[in-house]
Parts: sequence; structure tokens; C-alpha cells
Amino acid sequence: MKVLVAVKRVADYNVKVRAKSDGTGPDLANVKMSINPFCEIAVEEAVRLKEAGTATEVIAVAVGDKSSQEQIRTALALGADRGILVEAEGDLQPLAVAKCLKAVVDKEEPQLVILGKQSIDGDNNQTGQMLGALANMPQGTFASEVKIDGDKLNVTREIDGGLQTLSLNMPAIVTTDLRLNEPRYASLPNIMKAKKKPLDTLTPGDLGVDVAPRLTTVSVEPPAEREGGIKVEDVAQLVDKLKNEAKVI
Repeated sequence: MKVLVAVKRVADYNVKVRAKSDGTGPDLANVKMSINPFCEIAVEEAVRLKEAGTATEVIAVAVGDKSSQEQIRTALALGADRGILVEAEGDLQPLAVAKCLKAVVDKEEPQLVILGKQSIDGDNNQTGQMLGALANMPQGTFASEVKIDGDKLNVTREIDGGLQTLSLNMPAIVTTDLRLNEPRYASLPNIMKAKKKPLDTLTPGDLGVDVAPRLTTVSVEPPAEREGGIKVEDVAQLVDKLKNEAKVI
């Protein structure tokens, strides 16, 4: 079974990102970049399937500029077998990424595609669902457990009312949630081995995909600063503040 895993280059989750002074977007100059945390979970799940003998090959795919090779190499160090970079400049929106991934899926014909449920920069939560629609593949989103049962894929997903289990025909798409697994760290020997693993580079033109943006960002600004709290003397003063100042009761 061939597994395709999408990885995205984003600002590291430990970094506090600031908006540019002109409000055109986040300021990423000299900011540490890494794999999107949900994509790390996707890579870990694919590698576990390979270690269990269920998957035979894991392919890491990124859609982005040339620097995204770094994140593909990280995925290779975590256990993926080879990488594919669809090299494209500019603001790549979910539909453009889904179209590129669909073209790679058509080319590679994987039995399973695993993506993070969302990226921590755009927070759109759209790419996996759009890929499912474009490729006409069943999907299990927000997965907290994935099990292969013959030619079926059982996905336990988190919903508002609890947990829901889906049985999908493969090939299928899964988007990962936080509780699916705990990603491993790449060891130094594996980091060195990853440098020798194959990494192919394509362009959207090679795949016949138009990645022109459909949306325009009007402005980006930081959230308003929170005001400091106060101490009240008694319950009566608390109720008065909540009613007359905060106006929440």
C-alpha cells in the first residue's frame, strides 16, 4: 500500500508572529520555520503504518517555494521514503494546493492520502476536503484513530457529540487531529540518511494546474491588547461591575 502525506512549511508554533507594519501580512523575516504540527502527526501515522507492515511506501509531498525542501527532508528523516516538491511562489491558497495534490495523486495512485486537518498559519481547514471533492475519494476528517481492515479504512473522528467511526473504501483521504498520535523526533543518523533519499521537483505547469489566487487579503493586524483586571471587595461590587461596565449580565 502506497501512502501519500502532505507537509506544509509554516512558522514554528513556538514563535510569536507579528504583523507587518503596513498590514499586508505576517512578518516572517528571520522567523524559524518548521513542519505544520498537524502535518507532523500525518507523517507519524504514515510511518507507523509502514512499520506495522501495512504500508510499503510513504511519499512526502509539499506545495510551496524552494525552501519547502527543508520540511520534506524533515519528513524523510522521520521515516518517509521519498519526497515530491511542487515548487510554486506566492500566496498558495487551499484550492490551489488541493489541485496540485490531486495531480500528484493521479500520478502516484496512492491507496491512502494523509493530511493535517489544518495549518497553523491560514487555519482554513479546507485542503483535505477540497482534495476529496476533486479526486472523488471518500474522506475521514479530524481523525483520532485510523485502522486498516482489509480493503477498508476505519476512521474514528472527533465530532461535537463525541466520537464517530467511519468505514471508508480505499483509496481514501484522512485528515489528522491532535489525539491521533505523538510525533517522534528525527534522530541524527536518520537526518543524515534523509539527505540521500530521492526528492523530485515539479511545477504547477508540469501538472497542468492553475494556482492563481482566488482570494485577496485585505489587511492583517494583531489582536487588541487586553486590559488589566481589577480586584473587587465583595460579591455586590462584582455583580455591579459585570452589569454596568462589562454589561454581560
